Formats: sequence, C-alpha cells, structure tokens
Amino acid sequence: MNWRGKTVGYAITGSHCTFEEVMPVIQRFVDEGARVIPIISSSVLTTDTRFGTSQSWQKQLKDITGNDIISTIVEAEPLGPSRMLDVLVIAPCTGNTTSKLANAMTDSPVLMAAKAQLRNGRPLVLAISTNDGLGLNAANIAKLLVAKSVYFVPFGQDNPEQKPNSLVAQMELIPEACYAALEGRQLQPMIIQRHHTV
Repeated sequence: MNWRGKTVGYAITGSHCTFEEVMPVIQRFVDEGARVIPIISSSVLTTDTRFGTSQSWQKQLKDITGNDIISTIVEAEPLGPSRMLDVLVIAPCTGNTTSKLANAMTDSPVLMAAKAQLRNGRPLVLAISTNDGLGLNAANIAKLLVAKSVYFVPFGQDNPEQKPNSLVAQMELIPEACYAALEGRQLQPMIIQRHHTV
C-alpha cells in the first residue's frame, strides 16, 4: 500500500490495553510513506497503567512518527482550517469517545480533530474498542454508521462469553480501512468474527 504524499492523523484514546497492538500499525503507515500526525486524549496524556506509562507511550509515538504530539484542544483546532489531514483514524476509539462523537461533543483534542476533519468533508475512520458496544453505546455506533464521511475498521465481539456487549476492531486492518475511506468506501465485511467458538 502506497501512502506517499498522504498525511494521516492518528488519534489514540484511553483503551490502554490495545496500545501495544496499534503501535506496529503506526509504524506500518510510516514505513509505507505516510506522514503521521499523532493526537492523544487527555487520558493518554496523563494516565499510567499496568500496560505502560504515559511518558513511555508518548515517547514511542514521537519516535515512530518523528512529529510532535497534538495533546490539547488548542493544538488540534488548526487541523480544520489547514486541511492538513487526508484521513484521520481514531484507534483505539473508546466507548466514551464514541458516545461524545455521536452526540457532537468536543471536549478533547481527539474530538476536536474529528470535528475539524468532518468540517472539511474528509474521512474519519473509527477503530472501536468498547465494553458496551452492544449495550448503551450501540445507539451511538448506529448514529455514526450512517454519518457522512465516517467509516469503521471492521469489528466484532472479542469475548462474547464473558463480555457479551464488548466490541473491538481488528486493529491490523486499520491501514486497509483508511485506504478504502480515502476512496469513499467502507472496508467490507465490516462486522467480523473475532473469537473462535469451542
């Protein structure tokens, strides 16, 4: 996949358990020629977890992309007027971010970047990672499924026996989903089987 000449906004929200899974995806964008602009939510900026410290994740992002991280609403706002991003992906996209995006709330750098992208009619790609995707957040996902310029990384139930409402995107398909979005189409199939029945 050739990403030369394209600028990808890569936004990360607080599904900390998936950070290790998405770092190779960001590296792949860079290896395939994209300029990657990292954007993080306040949770990513300030929270240390058993999956790693905020500083270590920020360092990885800067080392991989070679670009400064957008971490405030003020820093994200110019993405609209500048029309900098060819495509913006939020990966992982938490249930909290999904809910706010579906209801036009703009209280984080990631949501401001998303608002700026949609303002320009450019593709926004969501890689959901939420424990309530088939619960209270199902209505929000449905609203976004029919929203103009919004696309999804294929997703499915990751643990239906123990977490029946949980939905997680297939993170390794992020570049393919973004490429399809640039062409104005949803990568198919969108709903996939992520678990193996016994």
